Amino acid sequence: MSPMFDEMHATSTAVREHYRTYDRWLARQPRDVMRSRREEAEVIFRRVGITFAVYGAKDEDGAGTERLIPFDLIPRIIPAHEWREMERGLAQRVSALNRFIHDVYHGQEIIKAGLIPPEQVFGNSQFRPEMLGVDVPGGVYAHIAGIDIVRAANADGSGSYYVLEDNLRVPSGVSYMLENRKMTMRLFPELFSEHRIAPVAHYPDLLLESLRAVAPASVNDPTVVVLTPGMYNSAYFEHAFLAQQMGVELVEGQDLFVRDNFIYMRTTQGPKRVDVIYRRVDDDFLDPLAFRADSTLGCAGLLSVYRAGNVTLANAIGTGIADDKSIYPYVPKMVEFYLGEKPILNNVPTHLCREPQQLQYVLEHLEELVVKEVHGAGGYGMLVGPAATKAEIEAFRQQLKANPGNYIAQPTLSLSTCPTFVESGIAPRHIDLRPFVLSGKTVQMVPGGLTRVALKDGSLVVNSSQGGGTKDTWVLEG
Repeated sequence: MSPMFDEMHATSTAVREHYRTYDRWLARQPRDVMRSRREEAEVIFRRVGITFAVYGAKDEDGAGTERLIPFDLIPRIIPAHEWREMERGLAQRVSALNRFIHDVYHGQEIIKAGLIPPEQVFGNSQFRPEMLGVDVPGGVYAHIAGIDIVRAANADGSGSYYVLEDNLRVPSGVSYMLENRKMTMRLFPELFSEHRIAPVAHYPDLLLESLRAVAPASVNDPTVVVLTPGMYNSAYFEHAFLAQQMGVELVEGQDLFVRDNFIYMRTTQGPKRVDVIYRRVDDDFLDPLAFRADSTLGCAGLLSVYRAGNVTLANAIGTGIADDKSIYPYVPKMVEFYLGEKPILNNVPTHLCREPQQLQYVLEHLEELVVKEVHGAGGYGMLVGPAATKAEIEAFRQQLKANPGNYIAQPTLSLSTCPTFVESGIAPRHIDLRPFVLSGKTVQMVPGGLTRVALKDGSLVVNSSQGGGTKDTWVLEG
């Protein structure tokens, strides 16, 4: 078994320096007080409506179920020097990804240089030929990126950060980052006088600033809206929350229409021109004239307005080409190719199952590996070899042989653990981190992100749809 890195404890008796003040505070807290605080958090989250819909899940009456994402009381703490390095690595990575998307839809230099096989791009379901030759303001395609980061133990007991996944289409979860902070401040205000914790509450201001910065060039005072698929979407709470926090309208496709190659929204005062759309609707559903004809979630004619440069979409159509798991292994090469720099944040080693030799290795080592669908999300469609039964491994082996190009495989990283308040008391649970990177005129982010925690003992799957929870993430200033 590979060594485990614990965020709080260097050894069974020694606490890491950046956790020492918190550890002393925690030792003074009676368990029944912590339990009642957790119950209080649940009541408040339910009252505020911080839930997410679970696709495919039904209650006893056959209606879709809404679930509260469990909130853990014990924060994940990151020291200032670690965050500074991670922040540099995130800015570098997202800059390279934006350059790559622009290149894919323009000169395709990276393909001509032989660094990425053309079929990986042009045969990819996320490639949008409609975007070829389309210029977007500032060359920014992924205005909001959610980069999933994990930490794994090294042989010497230290830990290294790795990027597990790049989420560039419609990354979600930032509302939980903000609400978790509010909740911690409400439940334990004394902790904020004992620690210098970098703030995150200004995220909606940064988001609005980034969106306004990429409006069409001719617009001085841009109108920004958030486009939601509607209240039945699993992340609807977040769409409404961000619109309200930014002070902009939350709209659905039916609220928008095209006239004279501009987009307008219907208001009680009459039509109002829209300049920037922060869309939480997938490409396929944005415009029934260009993509899925049966979509009622988008706006007919949107693509032609977009191609004419009369509206900005965040994120741009076609960004999915850069967050596909089959493109992920090439991101370090992108950093070197476009920026002339070595990557600050490393990828997890990845086997491409479409390569016969790599497929052979994966088939021979299934019980040791994590195998994922290249277009999969939410922890679905994957095999965690060490946790799977023989029957599950054999069934997956057949799927893999039938469609190897649909899968990648990675070593089972022993994700770092963080003390977590569970039914039995305080116990280590595996975590990851999703910082949110904003690209407008500049690349910026708030310190921290959303820490997700696998609440089941030994589980490595942190996704909320698979029973995971979340923690407040503190970046210490200093």
